[in-house]
Amino acid sequence: MLTLKTIQEHPEEVIRKLQIKQFDAAGLVEQILSLDRERRELQAGNDLMQSELNRLSKSIGEYIRSGKNEEAEKAREETTRLKEQIKNRQKRHGEVEEELRNLLTELPNLPHDSVPPGKGSEDNVVVREGGHLPEKTDGLLPHWELGRRFGILDFELGNKLTGAGFPVFIGKGARLQRALIHFFLDEAIKAGYVEYLPPLMVNEDSAFATGQLPDKEGQMYALVQDRFYLIPTAEVPVTNFYRDMILDAEKLPVKNTAYTPCFRREAGSYGKDVRGLNRVHQFDKVEIVRIEHPDRSYEALEEMVHHVEELVKQLALPYRIVRLCGGDMSFTSALTYDFEVFAAAQQKWLEVSSVSNFESFQANRLKLRLRDPGFKKPILAHTLNGSALALPRIVAALLENNQKPDAIIIPEVLIPYTGFDRIELPG
Repeated sequence: MLTLKTIQEHPEEVIRKLQIKQFDAAGLVEQILSLDRERRELQAGNDLMQSELNRLSKSIGEYIRSGKNEEAEKAREETTRLKEQIKNRQKRHGEVEEELRNLLTELPNLPHDSVPPGKGSEDNVVVREGGHLPEKTDGLLPHWELGRRFGILDFELGNKLTGAGFPVFIGKGARLQRALIHFFLDEAIKAGYVEYLPPLMVNEDSAFATGQLPDKEGQMYALVQDRFYLIPTAEVPVTNFYRDMILDAEKLPVKNTAYTPCFRREAGSYGKDVRGLNRVHQFDKVEIVRIEHPDRSYEALEEMVHHVEELVKQLALPYRIVRLCGGDMSFTSALTYDFEVFAAAQQKWLEVSSVSNFESFQANRLKLRLRDPGFKKPILAHTLNGSALALPRIVAALLENNQKPDAIIIPEVLIPYTGFDRIELPG
């Protein structure tokens, strides 16, 4: 959430920057500033009335002691009138503050100066590419066909159990999933991240704090009776570890990692572009989360991008890193890099990771601050996170790129985790 101070001091800049995100903020900014003026006027008026009430209350006793009963009665009547006015103004003050908070939650985060303008994925900027694109070869099977042929992936069974978008991994397919999770976690731990195993459900406060609520896109699964939400990413519980906290700046960075299943409704997803593992409603992911000082959060972002890049390199997958344009960025992000890997049979790029700096946007919602000797008061922290990595499309690319007529070859780095170097056709 943007701070009110940012909007008060730089309203035109807020409007201009949010246009890069294809968001027209002019009306909201004017409403916010108008409510803020009313709030401050109400507070100033209440302070004056309270001061006058205190003076009158004190004078009543003095009048009584002096035998001035008529003046004392008039003072009592005036205090009654003032109390009613203060009560009404305090009620309105509370209403204005709630309206103000609600409007502030509707404004997206400001994009970083390096975010390119644009409306969608076609306007994203490729930062760099790596690996070797596989040659287009006749007869390559897409991963959903490979999964069925090799007996490692069953979409129909998942549809029977739950519905479309809930695949079932079998045998070596399940072991490949487990191997990837362990590999990603081990690499994160080597890089200094502390592993957590958080809950898979969060309450409304947690979902609000990281920006999932209000859920404008209908992506979250809700447990209505308990008012819990299934997590769309481990970012939500892990970042919320630090809600309502003040951290010592000297102890930064905070670096955490977690493996969790993730749940996303993916409302409106259908068609050939979301077949198989390209888009599912439940999937496994290893997440990395950092709490940083504002002075070095963009240096930390580059470190996180490098970490994810090394993972993709070790899996020997062709990849590219793109800087998202304003129109393709999330509500909460200030700058996002997406990683995409190339799937040989589909001949398309598949997104496998987003690495983002949220600056102070989440921290303001979280009330996560830093105690820094250079500042008189605690300052807002910066939060960052990234997928390191999400499994479904990684698995899709591994299967398609490493297929042979009678086997699927396992990347060398995963063999110690799988215990096998290939998946062969069932006998």
